[in-house]
Amino acid sequence: MGRKVVAIVGSYRRGGSVDSAVQAILEGAREKGAETHTIYLTEKHIEFCTNCRSCTQEPGPERGSCVQQDDLNSILNEIEQADAIVLGSPVNFWNVTAIYRRFLERLVGYAYWPWGNPAPAQRNKVRTRKAALVASSAAPGFCIPLLTGAARALSATANLFGAKTVGRLWIGLSAMKPDQPLSRHTLARARRIGLRLV
Repeated sequence: MGRKVVAIVGSYRRGGSVDSAVQAILEGAREKGAETHTIYLTEKHIEFCTNCRSCTQEPGPERGSCVQQDDLNSILNEIEQADAIVLGSPVNFWNVTAIYRRFLERLVGYAYWPWGNPAPAQRNKVRTRKAALVASSAAPGFCIPLLTGAARALSATANLFGAKTVGRLWIGLSAMKPDQPLSRHTLARARRIGLRLV
């Protein structure tokens, strides 16, 4: 049975820079026989975290259960069954999009944080998956990890999912046109990252 790669897209636009790059990465993974699936956060019902911390109270390596009744649990179940993940978001106001941030904040159940402890501890630090991170920005690509919080947010997500990052694609100058196409070089690089996920 082939390996499975799941992508989480935090962009508000299908076919934009991030989505196009993510699809090119998945294309590379499929070239090596992987099964792929894309989850668009805009198409899912994900409530805000209420900071009740119910999901952090029980000890053990398994993710804590959230009291919210929405699509998050099914998303996380699919990711937990995957061998690799692709995480993508544009940079909006110096960080990931609001919908991606909403998703990230709900991942607190991967931490053990009982009342009385000053800080959370990650439940499981074993990295059995691979991850690719994608972000786009109006600024040059090298600015994304240097001047924004997007790279850190994407990396934190990968860590919570027990994934080792094997590829990063920072797409710069992506707001020069209303529908800025990705260069052949960027698409080729994305596909090469996809090959490393399998």
